[in-house]
Amino acid sequence: MPGTRVRTLALAAAAVLAAVTLPTTTAATANASTAYDDTYYQDALGKTGPQLEAALHTIIKNQTKLSYDGVWNALKTTDQDPNNSNNVILIYSGVSRAKSLSGGNTGNWNREHVWAKSHGDFGTTIGPGTDLHHLRPEDVTVNSIRGNKDFDEGGSAVPNGGGSLTDSDSFEPRDAVKGDVARMILYMAVRYEGDDAFADLEPNESVNNGSAPYIGKLAVLKKWSAEDPPDAFEKNRNEVIYTTYQHNRNPFIDHPEWVESIY
Repeated sequence: MPGTRVRTLALAAAAVLAAVTLPTTTAATANASTAYDDTYYQDALGKTGPQLEAALHTIIKNQTKLSYDGVWNALKTTDQDPNNSNNVILIYSGVSRAKSLSGGNTGNWNREHVWAKSHGDFGTTIGPGTDLHHLRPEDVTVNSIRGNKDFDEGGSAVPNGGGSLTDSDSFEPRDAVKGDVARMILYMAVRYEGDDAFADLEPNESVNNGSAPYIGKLAVLKKWSAEDPPDAFEKNRNEVIYTTYQHNRNPFIDHPEWVESIY
């Protein structure tokens, strides 16, 4: 039948088109490119493994450092709600809350160190303690529940935590920011290598790391980074930190494939 022949030809053409286009899409996803490749990242391109990590460390350690008080105002810009300029988005809760409610009381938001400041004992010291690439707004109570726990999967629901889970020794953020958390942790590990009076921060496969300069679990963080690629909010945040505040970038947002290349 003529109609059957037309449908058969159309299906064959679609199959050929899919065979041509799918590898291109996969390659583009696996090898991201940015406007900064020929400038900011030029000394890292083409490298892998320890050589890539060393090159990125040299690049991103050149930064403008903020005071801990200065972080308050910076977060009001980096984490501004794109739908309400009077609010910020809280990382774990996912709630949009008024910028004016920054503080330490119940119902306020405060400064969450995604790489817990006790892991390496850097506190709020200018440097790792004030690095915007891992500091995010969060509800005071939820921030306290996370405490200095390592990252892993499982546990009970965190009240008002947006779907986050926790148990006695770990914290699992809501799905929409799992990749964000992973890339912040890995940024910190590459940025702080123990060569500028700060601890050498490293991810590992453990929980209960205490005051040691480690955070786990690496396998889970890698999984989260792959499952939750950078979105528009995370990319914009990276850009604002680079152009307005620290003048360095999180390379794992620009090149998510570097997570697997280094770790």
